[in-house]
Amino acid sequence: MPLTLVPTPIGNLEDITLRALRVLREADVIACEDTRTSSVLLKRYNIHKPLTSFHVHNENDKLPALMAKLKEGVKVAVISDAGTPGISDPGWILLKRAADEGIDVDVLPGASAVIPAVLLSGLRPQPFLFAGFPPEKNSERLKFFETVKNLKCSLCFYVSPHKAVKDISDMIEIFGDRESSLVREISKLHQETIRGRLSVILEKVATGVKGELVLIVDGADERVNDDWKEKASAMIDEGMSVRDIAEEITSSYSVPKNEIRKYIISVKEQ
Repeated sequence: MPLTLVPTPIGNLEDITLRALRVLREADVIACEDTRTSSVLLKRYNIHKPLTSFHVHNENDKLPALMAKLKEGVKVAVISDAGTPGISDPGWILLKRAADEGIDVDVLPGASAVIPAVLLSGLRPQPFLFAGFPPEKNSERLKFFETVKNLKCSLCFYVSPHKAVKDISDMIEIFGDRESSLVREISKLHQETIRGRLSVILEKVATGVKGELVLIVDGADERVNDDWKEKASAMIDEGMSVRDIAEEITSSYSVPKNEIRKYIISVKEQ
């Protein structure tokens, strides 16, 4: 196969298939994110092939040269630092261009952080939506969370350690305090799974967190549209404060506090 995307281990170097090793040995050139990182894996399995850097900052620049090699019949294997290339990693642009121009392409099955994280979360494994990394800009991130907040399926996000507090805080604002799970360093020595509501996860990461992070958030509560409003109305009649009502509702339902406050105000105005 002229172009093959090859998954590499996300932690333990043993998490690679025999087929992946064969394809890497048969390749004429291996395109990788960081030649130093990939050299560790290749050396472990005694694979000695020419390497060329192919990462997010030079993907478009390297595209013409790699396409030229493919058209000449050169076998190109693409790997990322960890996991399946093309999924939140370089590779997809090259695969699409090659496929569009009639070049045979293949993607091998292999290591990925998504499936282990979804299962380790203990939340509903199917259906789920893989959303990758949330947008970096505040407005775009909040808008994106709004588009997925009413989905009933579990939501899977990649999270950067230095953005975890902001991302999770925004999720609480838009989604409400939902059940969730943060899985850290999958397949590595210090693998860890933290389960609980988003507020619990936020408290855990507030003092700092390291490693590769996958956050699974429960889907929208099917009861949200009806039951919580009835309960809130009953508590209004009992004379409870807005703050206490909001706290009580969020402890049982995945409803943002701002939405609860707006409902209470509208009821009192009526």
